[in-house]
Amino acid sequence: MKKVLSFVAAATLATAFVACGPSKAELEKKQKATEDSIAEAVKQDSIKTVEAAAAQALQTKQDSIKNAEAATAAAEVAHKDSVEKKLIKK
Repeated sequence: MKKVLSFVAAATLATAFVACGPSKAELEKKQKATEDSIAEAVKQDSIKTVEAAAAQALQTKQDSIKNAEAATAAAEVAHKDSVEKKLIKK
C-alpha cells in the first residue's frame, strides 16, 4: 500500500511540474514577441541613421552655399579693387 501511495504521489508531483511550465503556444508567442521587438529596434535604429545622414547632408549643403557666397563676395571686392587701381577696365 505504501508503494502505491508513493507511486501516486510521485506521479502527481511529476504531473504538477509538467503542467506548471509554459505551453508550446505560449513559448512561440513569447519568441515572436521577442523577434518583433528586435525588428522594431533595428527599424528605429535605421531611421535614426538615415535622419542623421540627412541632417549631415543638409549641413554640408548649407556650408557649401555659405562658402560659395563668401568666395563670390571676395571676388567682387577684388574686382572692384582692381578697377579702382586701374589694373583692369570695367
